[in-house]
Amino acid sequence: MELILAVVIALVVAVAVTSGLVISGRKKKQLPPAEPPSTTPTITAPPAEPHVGEEAETPREEPRRTVEEVELPEAEAPAAEAPVVEEPAAPEIEVPEPTAGRLVRLRARLARSQNSLGKGLLTLLSREHLDEDTWEEIEETLLTADVGVAPTQELVERLRERVRVLGTRTPEELRGLLRDELVALLGPDLDRTVHTESPSDVPGVVMVVGVNGTGKTTTTGKLARVLVADGKSVVLGAADTFRAAAADQLQTWGDRVGARTVRGPEGGDPASIAFDAVKEGIAEGADVVLVDTAGRLHTKTGLMDELGKVKRVVEKHGPLDEILLVLDATTGQNGLIQARVFAEVVDITGIVLTKLDGTAKGGIVIAVQRELGVPVKLIGLGEGPDDLAPFEPGAFVDALIGD
Repeated sequence: MELILAVVIALVVAVAVTSGLVISGRKKKQLPPAEPPSTTPTITAPPAEPHVGEEAETPREEPRRTVEEVELPEAEAPAAEAPVVEEPAAPEIEVPEPTAGRLVRLRARLARSQNSLGKGLLTLLSREHLDEDTWEEIEETLLTADVGVAPTQELVERLRERVRVLGTRTPEELRGLLRDELVALLGPDLDRTVHTESPSDVPGVVMVVGVNGTGKTTTTGKLARVLVADGKSVVLGAADTFRAAAADQLQTWGDRVGARTVRGPEGGDPASIAFDAVKEGIAEGADVVLVDTAGRLHTKTGLMDELGKVKRVVEKHGPLDEILLVLDATTGQNGLIQARVFAEVVDITGIVLTKLDGTAKGGIVIAVQRELGVPVKLIGLGEGPDDLAPFEPGAFVDALIGD
């Protein structure tokens, strides 16, 4: 019995041992769990440096990329070239139109605007009976044309006397009669030369004055063209420092005919600029210096005083040869008021009438000469650069009354 029990126990032990070995073998076959990926970057050792002799080392095999695999950096766009700044081309020097006979060439333009005066007078004088009513109409026509009261009365009296003596009044006779009387009123013997010859060894100095809006700066520029056309060298003085862009405007006129412009800062001292302009004219040996002055309203006492200062400062170089007053022909009697005030400040030697092509009031020429006792020397007949003409009484009257 004991033997049987021992055999059973031995079998149980053998079975247990065999089961443990099987389980242990299965456990050995399982793979270990995968380790998480390392975040530490892989550092590749630098390639071995070449050595010589005993220290020589066999280089390690390293991965290499072909030319096709190498990524080249993108080519940078070429820097934009700086724009080439072209120097402004020098203005082309113009050759002004000759002044001789210029008014005759512009006669047709003048006649178109002035014909109402001349034709009106000829129509009235051609009536069969010249009674008092007709003579009053003639007076009214002359006054409307801004001839002025005293010159009108003088002209009517002379016409009445000559018509009475003449007797017959053919159109040709009437035209000749009217022409003679109008030319006589204009003063054909007055000196209308723009004086630019200095008695001393300095340039002739011309000062241009007038109210803003009359075309004063433009007239100064056109006068420079007249002088250049007559073969004179000119320096311009931009002494109108109160009006914006006046100096630029004057310089543009000067550049077109090769005349240098002396200018200063806007709002600067006009007398100082005028002085420097004459000084530069002397240094350059110029023939004429034209000084454009400030032209604020004539009622501004301070500005009129400053105009007198400009005159005194310029005269330190020598006497002024010409002082031209620029008047707008369309202002009529108001222009005469301006003329009186300017004449009190500076000694006006000549008158320039502008915008005479845009009005039928050509009689202002007669009135302003009577008012100031100085001649009209130049007249403006348009916007063109050469539309400033020396005043010629005969050509002017011919334009008034027609052929």
